[in-house]
Formats: sequence, structure tokens, C-alpha cells
Amino acid sequence: MQKTTDLPAANAETAEEETEQTVYNGYFEDADVADRTLSDYAGEWQSVYPFLEDGTLDQVFDYKSKLNDGMTAEAYKEYYTTGYQTDVDNINITDNTIEYIVAGESKTFEYNYVGYEILTYEKGNRGVRFLFETNDPEAGDYKYVQFSDHNIAPVETGHYHIYWGGESQEALLEEADHWPTYYPTDMSGSEIAQER
Repeated sequence: MQKTTDLPAANAETAEEETEQTVYNGYFEDADVADRTLSDYAGEWQSVYPFLEDGTLDQVFDYKSKLNDGMTAEAYKEYYTTGYQTDVDNINITDNTIEYIVAGESKTFEYNYVGYEILTYEKGNRGVRFLFETNDPEAGDYKYVQFSDHNIAPVETGHYHIYWGGESQEALLEEADHWPTYYPTDMSGSEIAQER
């Protein structure tokens, strides 16, 4: 993964496999990307990782393996285990705060929007990460936050991948293997599996 600021825009025709060329799948024009606020992610969210751990998502991995001869259900589960792994059970977001809940303990910080980065992936498709930062000296690993939700402009999201860290936005942009994923807390594991 590299920032498009470092590379020319990817040619979608170089993608290794046939993918419908939609914004959701990472095919869009730079001019269509627009700034977003934290309110796009407002709500109460749950990690999908517990549903992976308890087997609820196994049906998803089985289905994906039947669509793709190159990966087994076990390989998909391993891939998503790395991607979804997190100890943050729930996240609650308002127009300017993010609350992280880990093992019943809560930490809340105020965030400011600081821009977005367009990333180009090996397959030729792209993604946008929307960047937020807090000035709270207690934030630690939650100082820098990035959202990726398959959208490129303001819209209320249905789920998202989130990246956080205490080093820098640039360091987070390099993270491609670990993407904790959150859905609304009122969705059951089976409802989430149907969406995957």
C-alpha cells in the first residue's frame, strides 16, 4: 500500500481479478473525494472480533472460499483474525469525541479532523482514510485515528475499519494487515455475517 501522493493514480484495468468498479470496491476519481467529519461515524459500535472468535462468522469464510478457489475457509479465517483482532470491545462516537471501551474500562477523547489520504493498493484499487487527532496528553495509543469505510465523501456509515496509534498519522498509513472493524451495537452476529 502506498499513498497516491507518492504514486500516479492506479489504472483499474491492471487489477489482478475482475471486480465491479464501484466506489465501495476502490474505484473513484480523486476529485470526488471530500472532507468528512466525525459525525459521519457517530453512534454506538461493537467490534466484530468476538463474532469471529465464537464461530459466528465461519459461514462467511466458507462462502468466500467457495467463490475463490485460491483460498480455503481456514485461510480466510486466519486473514480476518489478523485484520479484526482488537481488545477494544466497543466504540461510541459523537460529533467530536470517541469513547473506547476495553474490558469495561472507558476512555474518551476529543478529536479534530486533519484531512484525508488516498491510498493505492497492489491490486490497483484505492481507498481513502479520513484522519483525526486529539491533543489530549492522556490519549497514548489513541492520539491518531483513521477511518476507512468504503466511502469517499460525507455520508453516515454502516460499518467502518479504524486504525489508531500514538506515533504518527504517517505510521498508521502504513498499516495494511490490521483493521479492527465495527458495526452498530444493535446488530446481532448473524446480521453482521449476512452483510459480510
